Amino acid sequence: MIDPGADRPVHKQLADLVRADIQAKRLKPGDKIPSEARLGQIHGIGQMAVRQALRLLRGEGLIVTVKGKGSIVAGGPREPFEVEPGSTMVLRMPSPEERRKLDDMPEGVPVAEITPPGKGRHQQLVRGDRYQLVWGEPGES
Repeated sequence: MIDPGADRPVHKQLADLVRADIQAKRLKPGDKIPSEARLGQIHGIGQMAVRQALRLLRGEGLIVTVKGKGSIVAGGPREPFEVEPGSTMVLRMPSPEERRKLDDMPEGVPVAEITPPGKGRHQQLVRGDRYQLVWGEPGES
């Protein structure tokens, strides 16, 4: 329950409630989060506070927001993506242009920027919601 008189801001209280539901598996990967308007009604808070709470949860990678569908719990099965030994990797959030290039990837999904060893090799961006990275053994091809 959200306490408007508490020291903790209401948007953080809402994020705590949704996070607890995800961690307790009451909300599972792929489950739809109620709309912003509905969350505001349920918890008696304004739309701006709801948006701030959802932004926090997206930033933590717990939910993704899909245009036209709303917010859903992140996670689920991922395909293996083999990474060459000696590659370097940076985890980061994609730019809006990169999200469009990656099949209109939803907000809140990180990418892995992988650079294979050797000169002249091109970086690859791998979606964090579709793949799990698997490093091959040295000498394998």
